[in-house]
Amino acid sequence: MTRLFACALASALCLGTASAAPPDSAAFGSAVVGGRFAHVVQPGEHLGRIGARYGVAWSLLVEDNGIARPDQLRPGQLVMVENRHIVPPAIDDGIVLNVPQRMLFHFAQGSLVAAYPVGLGRPNWRTPLGPFTVVNLQKDKTWYVPRSIQEEMRREGKPVLTEVPPGPENPLGRHWIGLSMPAIGIHGTIAPSSIFGFRSHGCIRLHPDDVAQLFERITVGTPGEIVYFPALLATGPDGRVFVEVHSDIYSRTGDPSAALAAAIAERGLTERIDPGKLAAAIRARDGIARDVTRGSNP
Repeated sequence: MTRLFACALASALCLGTASAAPPDSAAFGSAVVGGRFAHVVQPGEHLGRIGARYGVAWSLLVEDNGIARPDQLRPGQLVMVENRHIVPPAIDDGIVLNVPQRMLFHFAQGSLVAAYPVGLGRPNWRTPLGPFTVVNLQKDKTWYVPRSIQEEMRREGKPVLTEVPPGPENPLGRHWIGLSMPAIGIHGTIAPSSIFGFRSHGCIRLHPDDVAQLFERITVGTPGEIVYFPALLATGPDGRVFVEVHSDIYSRTGDPSAALAAAIAERGLTERIDPGKLAAAIRARDGIARDVTRGSNP
């Protein structure tokens, strides 16, 4: 993950703290992470799993690589991946998770430590928003199935489970980071392809390697916040301007155009931005930080 999320850090400017920004505004981010690189396809891999690992939609991998048959990847094949993301407004210490972006950011002593793609709650079973603290850390936790999920199993004609012991069938994986939000935690998964999607019952899924890393870096009492920014804006150290736009998956904010325009004007960036590139980024809503600087190459 070091190469994946090595910071091509942007300026440290931001609109304010994550909690201060209203949910219907665009956020001015604190950095740009990720880049463009080649991934070597491993045996058994498919584009969904590759995209989930790097935080990019598999459909973009198809488009960017001109792949005619996505179901026929070959081991050893090179797949070019572009996964730039804008880091939301930074905090001194703790975790910021931006729901539309499907990304989790860990900060320590005012610096970004790591960024990870996550899987989140589906639209009819949403991941809650707001501040939290880490309240417990457990390895190999038994999953005590909530009654609401038991009822869903019953409706769908599945065996109704009340608990699942640690092991290869436990959907929590090996690491559980319990949050102060009721029944919500950050955990691993036995379905890595579900990362960077909205398929959970509200909890936050990380790739097993990523959650193991985060687990060792935080402690009980670590603060955090779950925010909702479908649109982000950032400037790089070289003066380039980036915009990242996502779908409003929980139908909270609507069209981001006005919010982005306000953020651009507030930062005095209007003359540095190519209106055509900005419009294309908003229209695409592809979840990748796009260079919208006037006169720059795509």
